[in-house]
Amino acid sequence: MTTLTEKTAQTIYWQYALWLAFFTIFYNIVEGLVSIIFSVSDESLALFGFGVDSFIEVMSGIGILVMVNRIRKNPHTSRTPFEITALRVTGTAFYILAVGLGVTAFYNIVTNHKPETTLPGLVISIISIAVMWALVMGKRKVGRALNSMPILADANCTMVCIYMSVVLLVSSFIYQLTGFGFVDSLGAAGLIYFSFNEGRESFEKARGLECDCEDEDCK
Repeated sequence: MTTLTEKTAQTIYWQYALWLAFFTIFYNIVEGLVSIIFSVSDESLALFGFGVDSFIEVMSGIGILVMVNRIRKNPHTSRTPFEITALRVTGTAFYILAVGLGVTAFYNIVTNHKPETTLPGLVISIISIAVMWALVMGKRKVGRALNSMPILADANCTMVCIYMSVVLLVSSFIYQLTGFGFVDSLGAAGLIYFSFNEGRESFEKARGLECDCEDEDCK
């Protein structure tokens, strides 16, 4: 039986999850817009891809926001259907990210494209690494406390954004020093593999919850 203290703690954690989702959406919208604006002016495809990734993170954040809000408003109903939907949204975001990275890397190689400057990428990536790391820690803490796989999956999605930030940081720094424009395409290969695996894992978890839901007659 759940005690009053445990119920209060869960209420606090669901509120915490709600604010994390709001902040994830707000920050990534700002980051995505700034990245795309600078990428267009500097002709930096790596920064443009990073900006697109920010909007994919927004999509995942919206899925979590809807799930958390519905669970908070319907605490006595099964949360499984909400979590299945959120997992599918996160999985879709990972797949889109993998495809986007692949297209960007291929275009860079084929066209031998080089940006005018990568200084904005250096600044944006450093800020992003700090902010995203704090978000990952917060989401993992809440996800474990609530035993919520979708929130933990969303934390993994944010972790991919950190990897993207590191790739952007390293590629921007190397380009500033050497003028070698393909380093971001080389780093994208590892991110594509990671993103695809995380997307597949999210859908597998959703299917697992779906089976449990059918066993419990909670459709």
